[in-house]
Amino acid sequence: MTSTELSSKNDVMLDETPITGELVAVDGRPIVSTDARAASRQKSCLLYLVLPLIFLTVTLLGGLRLNGVDSSLIFLPPSLFCLIAATVLMILFFRAGLIRLDGWFSESFDLVKNAANASVLVTMFAASTQLFNSLLPERGLPLWVIGFCFFWTLWNNLFSNFDTKRLLKSLGALFGLAFVVKYIVLANLTAPAGESWLRSILENPVRETATYVLDLPRFSAGTGYLQFFAVTLFLLGLFLLPPSTRISDPNE
Repeated sequence: MTSTELSSKNDVMLDETPITGELVAVDGRPIVSTDARAASRQKSCLLYLVLPLIFLTVTLLGGLRLNGVDSSLIFLPPSLFCLIAATVLMILFFRAGLIRLDGWFSESFDLVKNAANASVLVTMFAASTQLFNSLLPERGLPLWVIGFCFFWTLWNNLFSNFDTKRLLKSLGALFGLAFVVKYIVLANLTAPAGESWLRSILENPVRETATYVLDLPRFSAGTGYLQFFAVTLFLLGLFLLPPSTRISDPNE
């Protein structure tokens, strides 16, 4: 067969090959198309740069509070309950299909990719822990009441039939309600910081009593803005998180 005939045959094979946007076979050798390369780079940038940055930002903001007197920064470490709740939440992510284990860890992946995928999930777990740290009251009766509601809801969800969309809607409603209770309802029951006890009793007896009985901390109003940003970022990270890290996955 002459070179002209071989070139003509290759052209015919190339023309008859369906355009899939992933692999194009020429002479039996797989070649990744330009669109597939661009999509792969975009997915890698989102997965290994944007998502860890989002989750690490939530991890930082979730423990920040602004002092009610001078608005200085206070960083509160998460409690043991936050770690337990974050663990249950991660199990719920796997069970609902938001994260597929075989799509994140596989023998077909090299060691670097498995380690990179593990680091992304670690940042996600840290962000989940700090999110509960953000939404749970710091101490007192509200901590026990809201903490019990969180744990009861997450535990029941483990035995419910959830798909990814329903899970995101449920978590959005749960986190939104917890934010309103802590940073709007309970925050308005807290007496202003920096005032004398006698003056607070005379001017705001109900708020001072609620602050004392419920053992509510006195933070600046800016704390609510920081935590609203943290909750929004976390939900955005969940929305952007792919269920699989494979380059070509028909289930995505």
